Amino acid sequence: MSAKTGTIKIGDKSVEMPVRSGTIGPDVVDIGKLYGATGAFTYDPGFLSTAACESKITYIDGDEGVLLHRGYAIEELAGQGDFLETCYLLLYGELPTAAQKSDFDYRVTRHTMVHDQMTRFYQGFRRDAHPMAVMVGAVGALAAFYHDSTDITDPTQRMIASMRMIAKMPTLAAMAYKYNVGQPFVYPKNDLDYASNFLRMCFAVPCEEYRINPVIARALDRIFILHADHEQNASTSTVRLAGSTGANPFACIAAGIAALWGPAHGGANEICLQMLAEIGTVDRIPQFIARAKDKNDPFKLMGFGHRVYKNFDPRAKIMHQTCHEVLKELGIKDDPLLDVAMELEKIALNDEYFIERKLYPNVDFYSGITLKAMGFPTSMFTVLFAVARTVGWIAQWKEMIEDPNQKIGRPRQLYTGSPRRDYLQPDKR
Repeated sequence: MSAKTGTIKIGDKSVEMPVRSGTIGPDVVDIGKLYGATGAFTYDPGFLSTAACESKITYIDGDEGVLLHRGYAIEELAGQGDFLETCYLLLYGELPTAAQKSDFDYRVTRHTMVHDQMTRFYQGFRRDAHPMAVMVGAVGALAAFYHDSTDITDPTQRMIASMRMIAKMPTLAAMAYKYNVGQPFVYPKNDLDYASNFLRMCFAVPCEEYRINPVIARALDRIFILHADHEQNASTSTVRLAGSTGANPFACIAAGIAALWGPAHGGANEICLQMLAEIGTVDRIPQFIARAKDKNDPFKLMGFGHRVYKNFDPRAKIMHQTCHEVLKELGIKDDPLLDVAMELEKIALNDEYFIERKLYPNVDFYSGITLKAMGFPTSMFTVLFAVARTVGWIAQWKEMIEDPNQKIGRPRQLYTGSPRRDYLQPDKR
């Protein structure tokens, strides 16, 4: 089978580049020899046209609204499976058998406790510290507690570190929440599933028994599935870049959490809720819609459209259903913010302005509403995103470490500063 090639000509120099094809998706021009052959780099701000790695984990077709994990559609995984099954799939490449699923669930559940000295670590933060600030520090600090799983050259240690982070992330996140609201930490229970355990650690108090609502637990589990991985986004690329240096896995995941914190990335659902609060009441919606349509007004409706998906985000369809299930289960009425959200949803799905531009409500729009209804403050939204995305980061990190072609990340630049000049003594400047 003859390989496809493409020719790049720069001035009087011409070089033939191999063109690689994936299983599905666009072809990729391998420009590895471009600089050596022509003395030129490519310029691609944001890496929007650059494949930084080869991966078998997640595939997105933004034009068609497709999201696949190891070939399985997100709709099927979220509709029929649970989060730990998706974790197994992302880590190992195949859906587990019943025996493998039971063993994996057992191993995750038995690793949910964190070292007791971690509680003192939390006490070093101000009580009003943002939970994401706490998470960046706490996850990075895991490397100081688990020295036996930081050797990235050892496959066994890599897997132990992976299991530890998937298991302990909900515990650390719940501790960040409890510390923020001034309540005692609640330890995990081994007889509960992943989502139920997290809900209990967040909302139980010592003075009364906490009852798990299965509808809410299932909704949260589905939210975790929808956020488990999303290909080479900013935080995942950060994890891979940090990992390419040989940094320990806990440090790499902490770097991913820091990147996720950005309002343009994981903080989008928090910003969306803030926008709904700014609108305030349903009667004020028309003026904000008018502002969104005004090219001269910098105001933007958050929670609509997506950088990758030019069609309806497949996760948003599932999240839409989940959102309404939660609102119905909790019987929430007379909440002005949710009234605003539901009216905005109706407008976006019917207004020609939004339909023509494919500005559909995205996963951040629905997840923010759902998490608020569950009782989570907006400051915890990105933390829950981090809990879910941990498995994606770990799977991508593990794949990168095991890739024989991986190199330390070293992007190039287009330098536009001053050319070389001579140093002058202060009295001659």
